[in-house]
Amino acid sequence: MIDEIAFGEETISYEINYASRKSLGISVNPEMKVLVKSPEGVPIEKIREKVKKRAPWILKQRDFFLSFHPRVTARQYVSGETFLYMGRQYLLKVNISDKNEVRYKGRFIEVETIQKDKTKSLVIDWYRERAKIKFPEIAEPLIEKFQKYKVQPSNVYIQEMPQRWGSCTPKGKIILNPELIKAPKPCIQYVIIHELCHLVHRNHSPAFFALQEREMPDWERWKEKLEFLLA
Repeated sequence: MIDEIAFGEETISYEINYASRKSLGISVNPEMKVLVKSPEGVPIEKIREKVKKRAPWILKQRDFFLSFHPRVTARQYVSGETFLYMGRQYLLKVNISDKNEVRYKGRFIEVETIQKDKTKSLVIDWYRERAKIKFPEIAEPLIEKFQKYKVQPSNVYIQEMPQRWGSCTPKGKIILNPELIKAPKPCIQYVIIHELCHLVHRNHSPAFFALQEREMPDWERWKEKLEFLLA
């Protein structure tokens, strides 16, 4: 069942699932979907009252997950556009050539291509290849640090995720969005540490945030930087 409440200028939509349980629980998942688990027979008015009471927390959780939703500006992939790599701005230079190749040199990301309409796919592939090289380098010392908590990811995997910067599967696989390669190294570290914390604490409990604070005291700074740079 789907219901909603008004809270100030915000509208909070939520899904209600009735089950055999004693208490009413509210959660927000990484896709910013609000879920309410309610004992059977609880009146809708009581559920609305509970959701409204928890509205500030719901909005805070929704904003938190929003920081992991890429909002990348659309590009034309033509010479003169600026592109980020590891937090630095580079000018794109596209040249018609007898080969397909991308490299960064000085202030430029240089693309040599047989056909100009291949520029976008060449740049995206280049970002992905750079991510395959840089992410493991950045992750390795962080993974070693977390061994003191007796956890270790089963794998660090790169995958396009239109709504997430990173993810941790129930089996311990950490997934990183290749778009992160555009951000400064500390932003990448922040996302990796966030997912490593999920190997210790699966939900966003106070213990989770205490661990994240301990392992990266300035995480909020880099979270905000990530939001700003890739907005």
